[in-house]
Amino acid sequence: MTQCRAISSCTSLNLFPHASRTDLSGKAATSLPLHELGVKAGGHSIAHCSSKNLAPIRINKFAIRAVVASDKESIPAGATEGKVLRKKLDKVVLAYSGGLDTSVIVPWLRENYGCEVVCFTADVGQGIKELEGLEEKAKASGACQLVVKDLKEEFVKDYIFPCLRAGAIYERKYLLGTSMARPVIAKAMVDVAREVGADAVSHGCTGKGNDQVRFELTFFALNPELSVVAPWREWEIRGREDAIEYAKKHSIPVPVTKKSIYSRDRNLWHLSHEGDILEDPANEPKEDMYMISVNPEDAPDQPDPFRKVKIGIDAGLPVSVDGVKLSPASLLSKLNEIGKRHGIGRIDMVENRLVGMKSRGVYETPGGTILFTAVRELESLTLDRETMQVKDSLALKYAELVYAGRWFDPLRESMDAFMEEITKSTTGSVTLKLYKGSISVAGRESPYSLYRQDISSFESGQIYDQADAAGFIRLYGLPMRVRAMLDKGRYD
Repeated sequence: MTQCRAISSCTSLNLFPHASRTDLSGKAATSLPLHELGVKAGGHSIAHCSSKNLAPIRINKFAIRAVVASDKESIPAGATEGKVLRKKLDKVVLAYSGGLDTSVIVPWLRENYGCEVVCFTADVGQGIKELEGLEEKAKASGACQLVVKDLKEEFVKDYIFPCLRAGAIYERKYLLGTSMARPVIAKAMVDVAREVGADAVSHGCTGKGNDQVRFELTFFALNPELSVVAPWREWEIRGREDAIEYAKKHSIPVPVTKKSIYSRDRNLWHLSHEGDILEDPANEPKEDMYMISVNPEDAPDQPDPFRKVKIGIDAGLPVSVDGVKLSPASLLSKLNEIGKRHGIGRIDMVENRLVGMKSRGVYETPGGTILFTAVRELESLTLDRETMQVKDSLALKYAELVYAGRWFDPLRESMDAFMEEITKSTTGSVTLKLYKGSISVAGRESPYSLYRQDISSFESGQIYDQADAAGFIRLYGLPMRVRAMLDKGRYD
């Protein structure tokens, strides 16, 4: 489901609808095509409105100077207070959260690129509170339009579930919550850019993190013609106080929220925490930091109806909880609630960022931890040894590609095809017991199980003759015997 909201017109900064060359007297000379001014003609727009909700910008049409040979273009003070544009852009789609950073980015883009700004927000399960009041905030910041898309089902079905099937875990612990969310958001931004006729996209990622790479690699893969603007790599703002000062200077209401001491990212899969005392790996996280899981010590001591949970799996993908079939997003939401109650899915790790530095993060992934355990346990029945070993080795590379933002890389897509093929028989169910932060297996079953009780039993059977083991051991151990005989002869 997509919700598109038109806030106000984006025409007041579309400065060159009928641009012309001028001589020194200011009289119009020959007509100058828009593309020579570095302006792309706008495509289909969701809405066209009057400019009454944006600060009016007045321009003397004879004072426009075109700089064809340069990326920079001068326009009069009436448009951007006498500033020289970094580059003329027509319309920019901004990944928008409504927080301080993105609220400041809106006027900064207009001021430095002379462009219209379309704010885009993706609902990936971050919670209803994160989406409240966005239209008013975007309008107050000077955006002409807000587009909100509900991506929860797409996120789980097309991004989370493939990683789950692949068994992708980064550096032994990280279940890739943020890594999987960025490409689905960036893909939607590319779609919105096409819908509104934008020639650029922008994000609020810092120059130190992984997310800038994840967003931009997706932009490159899906539409390499889009310009990308990353304000944190360009502007002079260096922190929260600078951003507040810029907002006040431009009459942008500063979001009235209590500043969290942690940097957090939340979606339907996980909640991550970074910063403050976590920056010292020797410090234990404070209990009040956690938000979507109870302290395992406070989890139920006595059995309750949800202590055991049965996960139904079809071809490597979860389809039901306790016998009830659910959509991907609904299934994950249900398991999040169950896992939360029992303190499941807390991870504290030091990881290697893509940009080279180490960082410490704490993650809460209750439903995801349950699902990873269930799928892996079912694979113990359905995959043979060689297949499992190859799958596990490829899972490491798969996780690395996702972490590095290479979701649309042909290598990941090819590996995904392999994972889909070898998990066709991973169908059945797994029953798990949840208790004070731990998960244990209560049972597993599959119609494609390679486990045979008549073979594995300690009782004698017709298929496996224990006497055959002697010959197998002699042949399997032959290289070791030969080396031992060589060493014996060498040192005797």
